[in-house]
Amino acid sequence: MPRIGDIAPNFQSMTTFGKIDFHEYINGKWALLFSHPADFTPVCTTEMSGFALDKDFFDQHDTKLIGLSIDSIHSHIAWVNNVREKTGVLLDFPIIADIDMSVAKLYGMLQPGESETAAVRAVFFMDPNKKIRLIMYYPLNVGRNMEEIKRALQALQTADANACAMPLNWKPGEKVIVPPPKTMEDLDKRLNSGLEMVDFYLAKRTL
Repeated sequence: MPRIGDIAPNFQSMTTFGKIDFHEYINGKWALLFSHPADFTPVCTTEMSGFALDKDFFDQHDTKLIGLSIDSIHSHIAWVNNVREKTGVLLDFPIIADIDMSVAKLYGMLQPGESETAAVRAVFFMDPNKKIRLIMYYPLNVGRNMEEIKRALQALQTADANACAMPLNWKPGEKVIVPPPKTMEDLDKRLNSGLEMVDFYLAKRTL
């Protein structure tokens, strides 16, 4: 099963956008790969619609979306069309038809204690270098929190851009944590800096 820090395993699959090579699909952008248990199910419909409704946000944050379930391409197409007809929401991102479960097995989305034939609700965050940066798992009966997915993505991107870390419950615009000093010289500089310090090892700044 892939872990945080690993390069995302590559695969080629048929999707609602045609056949793709995952690494080529990422193509220097951030990417979210997320699985759902099955088409034409209620919780999955709300989740996939949520990704679709926030697609402008992900576009603005240079992030590609790609879904997956262990259903056929014909089921995917029928479901995408059904959701569009019933709710007016178009699932405007590729959905992998993982009928042989190869991608689900590759990414540890099949967890036998939950189900041997349906993928759990996993979300893999990949950076432009194809490295896995964050993994979320939810059970079959609990929908994901889209606000947390967006917050986590912004936190990762902000941390990369500013060489910092994020405190508990961080939201965009709030202060970030400065990495702790690694030498005595760094410590002396910190003690004489204008940083907001709880102590020398915990200091915050405004971006």
